[in-house]
Amino acid sequence: MSDPTIGSAVTTPPAEAPTVAGGTAPPDAGLPANAKQAKPRGLLGDAWTDLRRKPLFWISVVFIAFFVVIAAFPWLFTSKDPAYGQLAHSLAKPSGDAWFGYDIQGQDVYARVIWGARASIIVALLSTIGTVLIGGAMGMVAGFKGGWVDAVLSRIADIFFGLPFVLGAIVILFTFNAPGSDNNEWRIMGLVIMSLVVLTWPVSMRIMRSAVLATKDADYVVAARALGAGSGRIIFKHLLPNCMAPLLVYSTILIGSFIGAEATLSFLGVGLKSPVVSWGIMISEARNLIRVAPHLLLFPSAFLVAAVLSFVTLGEAVREALDPKLR
Repeated sequence: MSDPTIGSAVTTPPAEAPTVAGGTAPPDAGLPANAKQAKPRGLLGDAWTDLRRKPLFWISVVFIAFFVVIAAFPWLFTSKDPAYGQLAHSLAKPSGDAWFGYDIQGQDVYARVIWGARASIIVALLSTIGTVLIGGAMGMVAGFKGGWVDAVLSRIADIFFGLPFVLGAIVILFTFNAPGSDNNEWRIMGLVIMSLVVLTWPVSMRIMRSAVLATKDADYVVAARALGAGSGRIIFKHLLPNCMAPLLVYSTILIGSFIGAEATLSFLGVGLKSPVVSWGIMISEARNLIRVAPHLLLFPSAFLVAAVLSFVTLGEAVREALDPKLR
């Protein structure tokens, strides 16, 4: 007699799903470790995954970290006083004693470049924070409230947006920093920061307003409003986290732009002034000595360009990572 199992399909009972105390294990508990379901990532998670693959992102981060460390701890890079000078060293070329040479007053250019990073980055960082906070808050209110509130705030922004940047900064700085006034370091920096914030906040407002208008009618916002959530909860729990991406990109680029703006105003003689040390002041002092001592212009300009390009490159990389259309 033949075996009755020959010629018939051999079936095995389905494996039971493993159980855990108090319930059933998750659906992927029986799968290998590399086959388990991946956790869903949000917008920031996808952006970080994309940024990690970009060499330009890491290059810009390294340069920015370098400049931040210089600004925070300049004494780690030089022990010389940037304000101390000896006329015997006037316009001396770069050497082993002074890597970047000496300026017309015999001051060490390397020490001044290192200490100049502090003023330039502080002004740019504080100006960016003020611009983003003021413009972002007004844009959030205008976009969320709409109606006459949006109309009034938008017209106010249009007035400031129509002011020429350089002319407006010259008027503000000449008005509040007249000749003979107190030359306190923090007072001068505060005036420059104020002028930058006053003239640039409308751009931040427009960016935030556009993001809020595109988001406030989303399903999750409508659902939150239907469940009885107040305006404050909707703004801080739903709108703000989903509208910060474009403003974050703009603020990153804005830091580099403000470094260049501060140097421009200082070069024109209306920005930072002595006793403050900044790259813009050094470039302004070297403009009449280019043929005699080109190193006075070369080194602060190189640091300025590197800092601006680092922040702009980082902003572009973040913008591409946060925008799915550009990936």
